[in-house]
Amino acid sequence: MCFSATASFGASSILAVAGIASLKKAENKSQILFASIPIIFSIQQFTEGFVWLSLTHSDYNHWQNILINIFLSLAQVVWPIWVPLSILLLEKNTKRRKAMKIFLSLGILLAAFLAHRLLFYHATAEITPYHIHYALDFPYEQYTIILSIFYFLTTIVPPFLSDAKRMTSLGLLNLTSFIITIVFFENYVVSVWCFFSALISWEVFLVMKNLNIKMQNI
Repeated sequence: MCFSATASFGASSILAVAGIASLKKAENKSQILFASIPIIFSIQQFTEGFVWLSLTHSDYNHWQNILINIFLSLAQVVWPIWVPLSILLLEKNTKRRKAMKIFLSLGILLAAFLAHRLLFYHATAEITPYHIHYALDFPYEQYTIILSIFYFLTTIVPPFLSDAKRMTSLGLLNLTSFIITIVFFENYVVSVWCFFSALISWEVFLVMKNLNIKMQNI
């Protein structure tokens, strides 16, 4: 996943299978975005596999900048919108939906800022032992903590607001993986968090499975 090109491509294949299985559980359009989460993880891992190749094989070197930007766009721009929106679409409770819309609004603002940052500042990547370290030539590093807080709010909190069965388990898994990554891999957060994508995708599948059971019992 975040350890080598081979691991990233292997993880991408597994996540694609998980995504297809989740999508097969979707019974209406409102479930498709949430069910597609493993597919986005798969694309992200597939892209990082080529980032590895661009850093280790000269034949892929000319693709390096675009690959880095695609990967970072998925990691930093897509998720702050995708997570709250996909969970909002599943929610039926009016009060919970209002709360989720707040986090979706924050996610849109954060994604817009991060997209602007990627567009106007040069991103680089380098291999350190078993990991890829991504860096951005962004002069306002004092805002990093604020951006991290907003990212946390938009990608970790929404599952806890949902009343869907097993969604809390998904939130706890997201929270645990985020904390472990921050504590033990502070300089590789963007890359290492992918290690947990398989577990998160399994939880997504279980949420979808329980959604179907709940709908069948109504």
